[in-house]
Amino acid sequence: MYQNHVRVSGETLGHPDEINILSAGLFTTVRVQDFPDPQDLEDQCSIGSCNPALGDLMVGRDAQLSATSTCGLYGPQNYCIIGYLEEQKCFTCDSRQPFDRYSNTNSHRIENIIATFEPERKLKWWQSENGVHEVSIRLDLETVFQFSHLVITFKSFRPTAMLVERSKDFGQTWKVFRYFAEDCSLHFPSVSSQTPDSIDDVVCDSRYSGSEPSTEGEVVLKALDPIFAIENPYAPHIQELITVTNLRINFTRLFTLGDTLLSRRRRNPQDKYYYALYDMVIRGSCFCNGHAARCTPVDGGRGDVFSQPGMVHGRCVCQHNTAGQNCERCQDFHHDSPWLPGGENAVDVCRRCNCHGHSDSCHFDVARFEATGGVSGGVCDNCRNDRVGPQCEQCRPFLYQDPQRAPHDPQACIPCECDSMGSQGGGLCDPLNGQCVCKENVDGQRCDQCKDGFFGLRADDPIGCQACRCHTVGSLSSCDKLTGSCECDRLAVGPLCDQCLVSFFGLGNTAFRCSPCDCDIGGAHSSMCSPEAGQCHCLPNMVGRRCSDPAPGHFLPPLDYFLYEAELGDPLFEGSYPSSTSPPSSSSLVPDRPVTWTGMGLVRILEGAGLRFTVDNLPSSMDYQLVIRYEPEVRSSSECFCLCSDRGAVLDSPVCLNTGARYFVDVTFNKRPESDQSTSSHILIDSMGLIPSIESVQDFCSQSDLDSFRRFRCVGLAAELGPEESLPETCDNLGKSMSARVNNGAVPCKCNVIGSLGPSCSKLGGFCECKPNVIGRCCDTCAPLTFGFGPGGCKPCECDPRGSTSELCDQVRGQCACRLEVTGRQCDRCQPGYWGFPLCRPCECNQMSAICDEETGECLNCRDHTTGPQCDTCVQGYYGDPISRIPCQPCLCPDILGSGRFFATSCDQDPQSLSLTCSCREGHTGPSCDKCSPGFYGDLTKPGARCEECPCNDNIDPDDRDACDSLTGDCLRCLHNTMGPQCQDCRPGYYGNALVQDCKECSCDRRGTEVTQCPLQSPCFCDQATGQCPCRTGVVGVLCDECEDGYWNLDGASGCQPCSCDSANSVSNVCDKVTGQCPCRPEFGGRQCDECGENHFGNPDLQCVSCDCNLEGTLRPSCDPETGECLCRVGVTGIFCDECAPGYDSEFPACKECHPCTALWTHDVADVQRAAQRMRTFIPRPVDGVDPRVKLLDEIQKLYKSFMSDEKKAKNVQNEWIFFTASFGLRQICGEPGLDDCSGCGGALCRFGFWRRRKCGGPDCDGIVSVSQKAVDTAKKTEEQLRTLPVRLQESKNKAGSLWEDRCLEFTQLLHLKKNKTKELIQKVKDYLLGQCSAGGEGVQVQVLVQVQSWS
Repeated sequence: MYQNHVRVSGETLGHPDEINILSAGLFTTVRVQDFPDPQDLEDQCSIGSCNPALGDLMVGRDAQLSATSTCGLYGPQNYCIIGYLEEQKCFTCDSRQPFDRYSNTNSHRIENIIATFEPERKLKWWQSENGVHEVSIRLDLETVFQFSHLVITFKSFRPTAMLVERSKDFGQTWKVFRYFAEDCSLHFPSVSSQTPDSIDDVVCDSRYSGSEPSTEGEVVLKALDPIFAIENPYAPHIQELITVTNLRINFTRLFTLGDTLLSRRRRNPQDKYYYALYDMVIRGSCFCNGHAARCTPVDGGRGDVFSQPGMVHGRCVCQHNTAGQNCERCQDFHHDSPWLPGGENAVDVCRRCNCHGHSDSCHFDVARFEATGGVSGGVCDNCRNDRVGPQCEQCRPFLYQDPQRAPHDPQACIPCECDSMGSQGGGLCDPLNGQCVCKENVDGQRCDQCKDGFFGLRADDPIGCQACRCHTVGSLSSCDKLTGSCECDRLAVGPLCDQCLVSFFGLGNTAFRCSPCDCDIGGAHSSMCSPEAGQCHCLPNMVGRRCSDPAPGHFLPPLDYFLYEAELGDPLFEGSYPSSTSPPSSSSLVPDRPVTWTGMGLVRILEGAGLRFTVDNLPSSMDYQLVIRYEPEVRSSSECFCLCSDRGAVLDSPVCLNTGARYFVDVTFNKRPESDQSTSSHILIDSMGLIPSIESVQDFCSQSDLDSFRRFRCVGLAAELGPEESLPETCDNLGKSMSARVNNGAVPCKCNVIGSLGPSCSKLGGFCECKPNVIGRCCDTCAPLTFGFGPGGCKPCECDPRGSTSELCDQVRGQCACRLEVTGRQCDRCQPGYWGFPLCRPCECNQMSAICDEETGECLNCRDHTTGPQCDTCVQGYYGDPISRIPCQPCLCPDILGSGRFFATSCDQDPQSLSLTCSCREGHTGPSCDKCSPGFYGDLTKPGARCEECPCNDNIDPDDRDACDSLTGDCLRCLHNTMGPQCQDCRPGYYGNALVQDCKECSCDRRGTEVTQCPLQSPCFCDQATGQCPCRTGVVGVLCDECEDGYWNLDGASGCQPCSCDSANSVSNVCDKVTGQCPCRPEFGGRQCDECGENHFGNPDLQCVSCDCNLEGTLRPSCDPETGECLCRVGVTGIFCDECAPGYDSEFPACKECHPCTALWTHDVADVQRAAQRMRTFIPRPVDGVDPRVKLLDEIQKLYKSFMSDEKKAKNVQNEWIFFTASFGLRQICGEPGLDDCSGCGGALCRFGFWRRRKCGGPDCDGIVSVSQKAVDTAKKTEEQLRTLPVRLQESKNKAGSLWEDRCLEFTQLLHLKKNKTKELIQKVKDYLLGQCSAGGEGVQVQVLVQVQSWS
């Protein structure tokens, strides 16, 4: 949306010759001399966004600037500065009158910080009262301004902590811009000090709160951090940051310093600590939302005449058709587009309304703007010339736009011409084309005719015309618009063509033309139906529009419905009783021949015999066709019979039978003489059926239907087809209709509730859905080879062929026909007394039992206390030999079994002595088992008692008879460090689980355990379950072997003692558990943090100040805890113990001790240094521009250099002497006879190596004599130099002293004249050296360079 992104590097904030302009949310620098004139800026506004120039918002607003603390505002106040050797360190602040550079320079009011860029601008500043930490400076603006950045220049040190706040509701609410602190975590702990993640994050900045510089330090705040790119400068969160009505700077903590030089004695700093500002610049501009390039005063005055030069005014000179103090709204009659902040499309902001010249005012409507897709949102007010509409574009009601005139013509609206009968609203028409507003059923430009499909226009009709009532399907066209008459279709009749001819239906409520009724000839009373839905008048229990379907729970009987089973018939002749047979097995059937019989099975009838069928259930009196169903048998070569293909026969002549009567139908079966002799002499009869004769049903069907019924042999097919086969469609349809007519409707299903799955049956035939193994139309009979008719159906017989004589079973009980020695419903097990089905052998039980196990033959229920597979042994508690016919007698151990005092498993009798021996149960012993074994107990004299194992949890010796009480079971000798009546607990001093022999000795630390729980010469007592020792106060751990947090010194006499850390000076109360050292804050120390820490001094209750000692050069402690003086180790010196002392090597921190002879020179040089230091102290101020201290120091420097030269020479002589004594006094001289190594250099004087030894050989070698002579001469010279060295040193010292005396005489008179002033200076220097260093005061900072030379 916004593409004019600008980023300027190297910006100089607050520069007096530059003005910053906000462009797209960022700052662009423009030189003052190049600032365009107002006309150029307005031209720029015409093509896009524009903004006024930036300026200092404080200029011209002295009265709107305030501070909560100003020194001397109500009377003179003293304040001091921190300086070094300054003549004046304390001053007076009197701000009762404004500042005047000539008459009132001590006034430090808040208006002094408004930047004027005068040459001597540092002569005035604002200053707060002494020692006040919380001070606020506030600028109140008269309207909303756009804030750019803030630059504050301090005269004092910058604050340790401060924050900047803004308000955009004239001080009602405030929001923080940014926090500033040297230590953000200390002063603003809840504010992040990290780099902000977004442009509106509030963070703490530590860059502007340090101690350097001590004056003219700046604090800079930009409203928009340039590290973030700004897409939309008018976004709400951006405008929230840069629009302000008030700005407030809150100083919350003064910056103070500890002493860093010499002594550090504390004193009251109230007169030295305050805030002082040279100037403060708040850059910004008037807030115009990007629609103005310049601004004027809010009160309407002319800024170039009545206001202070450089003042930023607050009323915008708006462009882009905007208005308002901040261009925050559209001009009047410019509301066709919404107001928006300035941008690239500024020309689309606040467009002029289009009212076609019929109105002079308008307003913006958001709904219209959105409805038009942003095309137009202006709505005109108070339209003239009979106009209405958002743009006065329409004529008022009852008028419309004359097509011959222009829209802006005042006479363009003319009256409507509407028919009063057909129009509504009294003649209202469309304001654009004049179309009248017709009644609902009226049409035409003037509403003077009915619409198509309507007729009879009347003025009193609210809808004008009535709808034609002609049936849309029954009529050929719409009605006449005047009379409403209809023209009918060929099958429709009636005035409205809404009725069908007789025997037709459907015109009333369907979309189709008239259809025939087509009522079922058997299921309906007649061929007539209802004219609307075509519903025929049905017989009972018939449903459907045509009455062709049975109702739910009903069915239509088939043609052969009246069926009489042969197995239910009676024989005709005595002596020839027909035999019933089950359905033939599959082996006797013709291959692939389906099951065709009905009922339970077939009846075998011999030749000449017959059956009598009883008929008493006919529903109608009429002719019936008699049908016999049978299954002929044919003898095969294997002497078995099979069924032939013929199934039935139909009598040629029908039989007339009446309803309600009872008939006996006798059927005799004779073999034809011409039949095949190989056929059987009997026949299998299935059933007899009665099929109604279609000819006997009156007015049933047409002759064509009757001919079709005969042509398809419907009666013959019904007799021949099986139950699962279906008739042709013609027979099926006529059969259904005839069934409904014969039975006077549908017949109830009558499904057996036990044998069927539900009450419904098949619509034709009425066959119910049967449960498993259930048959019959009503599901009321079990199928062959099944039994047990019930809710679950019938169960298969499943006769075991190994034990049964037939597959059939009783259909009620299911009992199969078994062999003699076999029993069971299925004949699947042996009779009692037999075993081993299917062989079934007799049981062999030694005459002691009559039954045995059916599978194993093991005898059951042995008598006379016998047992065993063949009843051949005695039961437990008895003895004897049943096989030898010796009866079983009871064992006495000590009493019989069942007496409650039988404690054996068995007994044996010695055949010789006939004595009885008992086999005792566990826990019993003795010949009669009447005593308890070791480890068991019990009072066997009591009834029902027995020996039980001692409940000692395996913690006794099971072989020890005395380990537990033999009567009570109490444990007496517990093992494994256990105790208790059941050895269930660990002994005192032990813990664990006694039940699993896991009692371990308590390992309590006696130092941390309660004394009363640790008896001498025994383990300490601990928790018997967990092993937790009873700890003293402050001690933790399972073994009480460590101090808990907040305690230490486990080795103490009473265990751990509290840390007692100082709550104010320590990080926490958790100290080192061995040393007791508390975790102190950086400036505190001592075990309890109640002292000043290492390298700190002062009062820990008030403040601890850093000593700044070099810890590599100090002792421990490193400084004096009261004065802060560094305590140097041997060989180290200096205020901070960071230099090597005289007499030690100068390489710090090693500082190795020098040769002892250097002490002589060091003493003299130290005297000179101390004299120089004293001279620096008493040298007066420069006179006539020449500082005598400089001249004196030059002279001393020259003497010092001369002395150093003499010292160097003395060192050289010393080295030569050492070399001489080492080389010539202790070693041979080069060239001496007998030396082997006399080659390698050009002469005897050639030197090399550390000791510069000479190597003989070469053409110029002087020999031993000449070299020795030179050595003697050198030794003498060295001796002379060493002898005169003290004299020369004394001369240098005297020379320095003489120069000092001469210089002192020159200034004697001057010193007497300024004696008092010198004393005052000395006192100030003394106070400074003994006092603390602080910042913020006026004065020249002086660096004191003290040159201290170390001698080595």
